[in-house]
Parts: sequence; C-alpha cells; structure tokens
Amino acid sequence: MSSLPVDLIALPRRWRPGGLALKRSLFAGIGRVLARRDAINRINVFPVADGDTGSNLAFTLSAVEQALRPLRLRSAGGLLARAGDEAIDGARGNSGAILAQFLQGLGERLADQPRLDLAILAQAAAHGAAQARSAVAQPREGTMLSVIAAFADALRDASAAGAADLRQGWRRAVAASRVALARTPEQLAVLRKAGVVDAGAQGFVDLLEGMDDYLARGRASLAARQDYQGGEAGVVASAEHDAEHRWCTECVLSAEAIERDRVRAAIDALEHSSLVLAGTRQKLRVHVHLDQPQQLFDVLARFGRVGSCKADDMHAQQRATQARSRVAIVTDSAADLPDAALESLPLHLVPVRLNFGAQDYLDKVSLSPSEFFRELRENPLPPRTSQPPPGDFRRLFEFLLSHHEEVVYIGLSRAVSGTLQAGESAASRCAAGRVHVVDTRTASCGQGLLALEAAQWAAQGYSAADIVARLQVLVARTQVFAYVRDLSHVVRGGRLPRWTLPITRWLRLAPIAAVGKDGRLHLTSVLRVRAGLPQRFARWIVRRLGAVPAGCKVLVGHCDNPDEAEQLAAALRVALAQCTVDIVPVGAAISAHAGPGAIVVGVLPPG
Repeated sequence: MSSLPVDLIALPRRWRPGGLALKRSLFAGIGRVLARRDAINRINVFPVADGDTGSNLAFTLSAVEQALRPLRLRSAGGLLARAGDEAIDGARGNSGAILAQFLQGLGERLADQPRLDLAILAQAAAHGAAQARSAVAQPREGTMLSVIAAFADALRDASAAGAADLRQGWRRAVAASRVALARTPEQLAVLRKAGVVDAGAQGFVDLLEGMDDYLARGRASLAARQDYQGGEAGVVASAEHDAEHRWCTECVLSAEAIERDRVRAAIDALEHSSLVLAGTRQKLRVHVHLDQPQQLFDVLARFGRVGSCKADDMHAQQRATQARSRVAIVTDSAADLPDAALESLPLHLVPVRLNFGAQDYLDKVSLSPSEFFRELRENPLPPRTSQPPPGDFRRLFEFLLSHHEEVVYIGLSRAVSGTLQAGESAASRCAAGRVHVVDTRTASCGQGLLALEAAQWAAQGYSAADIVARLQVLVARTQVFAYVRDLSHVVRGGRLPRWTLPITRWLRLAPIAAVGKDGRLHLTSVLRVRAGLPQRFARWIVRRLGAVPAGCKVLVGHCDNPDEAEQLAAALRVALAQCTVDIVPVGAAISAHAGPGAIVVGVLPPG
C-alpha cells in the first residue's frame, strides 16, 4: 500500500459522516453527473450506441435528489437506504439500473448505521458491487461493473491496511476508480475502436469525483455544481454499432415476494438482450432490449403488478446521435402520421398511455392500431387513455438536447387534453429556452401533418424560431374533418353531448365533426349511412374547403376501416388533383374516442 498523499495528512482523524454530511456530498456528486450528461452521452457506444447514457444516469440520480432534498435524515445509513429505494423507482437505462442496484445494495447493509466509518462502508460497497453484478444477465468487464468493483476493492484494501479515516480510504478508492475507468478500452474492443472509455463507468466516476469535491471544498462545491462541464468527450457514436433489438424497455414489478430466478427464466424465453434486474424481493426494476415491449409487460404481469412502463426507440436514438439538423421535432402519439416519417426525419414520438382495466399499454409502441382494435373487440372493459407523464417528455427532451441545439414539441390541442401541459412542464425543467412548445389546436391527421412539416423544415436547416413562426401561421389554416359510425365512444369521452347518440342511431346517420378554431371537436353536419358514404364525404369536404391552393397536403386516417379510407382517398385525389393524398391508420389515442369505422381527414395548406 502506497503512503498517504500530502493533502490528507492534515485532515481531522476519524471523520464519520452522518446523514446531513452524506446528503450534501451525494448532491455534489449528482450535480457533477448532471453537468456532464452531454459529454457522457457523446461517448456512449456500449452496449448500444444510442447516445443516452448520460441522460439516463442524470434522470436516475435526479429522482434520488428530488426525493431526498426535503428529508432531514440524521442517519447516514437511513439516507443511503432511501437513496437506493428511490434509485430503483427512478432508474433509466442499463447504467441507471446497475447504479440503482449498487445503491440499493449499499443501503441494504447500512440501513441501521447512524454514521459511517471506513470498515462499515467497505463491507457495504462490496455487497453493493456483488448485487450490481448479479443484476446483469451477461456481465462484461470494461463497463461500470468493473469500475464499481475497483472502487469497492480499494475501500476494502484501505480498511485492511488500517487507514484511520474514511476520507483516506475514500480518496484511494476514487483514485482506483479513475485507473479502472482508463482501462475500460483495454477490456472492450468496441471502446478501443471508438477511442472512448465506457460511458456508464465515466458517469460513476463523475459521481464519485463530485462527492470527493465536497470533501475538499465543503458547501462551496454545491454552489458551483452547475459550472463543471469537463473536457470534450470522445467521438460521436458510430453507426456501425447497431442495436440488436429496437426497444429499450423498462418497468417496475411489484409483489410481496418476487422470485428473481423465475422472472429471469420467463424473460429468457423471449428474444432479448441487455437484461438487468435491479431491486428487492418486493420491487424489481426490469431493463431489457427487445422488439416487442408488450411481450415483456405481459410476461411480468404473471408475477405481480407492472408499472412505470416505458420503451425508448433505440433506432431513433441512434439516428439522433448521427443527425446533422440543429433542431429535433417531438410530437405525441395523438398525431397520426406515416411510420416512414419517423425513420427518415428528425422526428420523435412520446406515446400516450392507455389501459383496458389493469392492463396498461403505450400507444404505437407496445400496442399498434391493429392490436388496439383486436383488444377492443375481445376485451369487455372499455379503453381509457391518459396523458404521458412529464417525465416521459423530459427524458426525451434532455436526450435530444445532447445531440441537437434545440427541440420543438408539436402538441395535441390544449383544449382537449393535458398532454400539452405535461410537455410544457417538462420543457420548463430543461435547459432554458432550448425547448419550444407549439399548441396545434388540433389532433390526429392535422397534428401529424404539422409535425411532418416541422420535421422537414428541421431537416432543411431551419432554426427553432423559424419553425415555430411558420407553424403558428399554419396552425390557424390547418383543418380536420371526421365522420363517426358509432358515437358511443365520442359521447363516453365527453367530446359530444349524450343526446346525439340515440338520434344518430335511430336515423342511421353518420355525424360529421370538425375541429374548430378553439381546438375542440364540433358536430358540423350529418350524412346518411348507406352506399357511397366515402364519396359523399369527399364531396362535402371539397365544398367546405372551397378554393384549394396547389401544394396542399391531405392525410386520410382510418379507425380499422381501410376500405372506406381507400375509397375516400381515391375520390379526393380526383377532386383535389393539385394535392397529395396519403393514408394512415389512426392510433389508439384517437381511436379510443372515435371508435371503429371512423374516418379522419387532415388538410394542410402549403407552408
């Protein structure tokens, strides 16, 4: 064992921090990770080059900080136990889940310790490191696991060598972690080829260094927490490190007694990769990469209650890391648009949540339009939609801001949903002025056309200010019309009054609705339900539009009614020869209210 550094000789002996000192130290470490998130994102090439490790670690640790900030826990062990619990709830991504399991393991061993000393911390760190490694289905050296192990080993060695003060052992362990971080490219070929260290391991070292800064500078390190940015991190992730599966899927499984081996075996029956199971016997954070997120949620439902579901499109994330546009466009799944647009444009989707009873789904992610209607036919329980939580928006915004200068969110009409407010809440917590929110005052095909137009402008190099200004002009001129074959879903959702339902059924009428300037759906006219309904609707739309300028874009959406959508599109292509007319299936966010058979038409004038 080497001799102590000179700067440690003058430290007071037997420093044993309680809850308050540990909390301040932890907050200093979290602040370092938050300040470094973009740099960490830029070196993320393993296990998938999706450029979000910094954002995931920041999100995980922000959940810990938010929960701990109002608490006045005198016990250091109690504080770490609470930190571990909150990390499991808030964990995001592979690295976030591993870090959460390490913190949970620390807290598990330290929960009854009012103050920490080196020997106690060394034992707990060894337990936490073992727990973190066991959480990963296929652990690899050269990752965060290696650096966590080096940190724990150094604490153990310092304690065994008789280091008298926790700070002595801590600083030796931080130094050992830096060495282990520098070695990660030697252990993983993908890191060596990219010329970077492991992103998750870098984030863990940043956390330790921030805490170490508190030891050296005290509360001054907290005041300066947002100032540290560090040097430029390596290279942008290369396109050749493709994701083996598309969706980075996560949820929390809760039950009285979870048998982790049985859960792991059930997941192993699915085609998957990057499995991490972090947590306790009562609460398990599940992280896995696969192609069908709902398969995971359905499998886990056999073991307990499944909540906090999310799925990130890693293919879209990889495209974002390689994007050249200054601006990224975000919309929510109430916008109906062609799938190809999400593959070719800087356009990203936040899914609306919905459920049939206790079964939860993510619109257009874990439940496609066709799967929604199959469930609607077979499930006796009615579907219910709910807005995405602000955290869904914030996670995507912060990731995109790591790779683009600005973000523009094209949102569902404020008048009919709280989805836009959730996006605004998330935007207010991101970098000041870099996320812009646009109320489309419409939905479905109208919202989709506006999002497509914005994404095309972004791809052409327009600034966020230019895109927002152009959108504000188009929002007032975009029109959406729909006919509904069964008003029961619209009435149940409160979009139309109850008296309309028996009248339309008795007279065999298909009500025509339009989105007004107030962003709400209004009953405008009716058509008889008989042969030629799509063609008659086309003639009604043409009369309503009047003179149509060349270059208009028309999008026809259908709720499990492709035949009538094709007939309507064909009629519109003849009547509006100067317009482009495309067809899309309508997602569950709209179909849950419009019902089977409904047809939606959005018309966007040239911008």
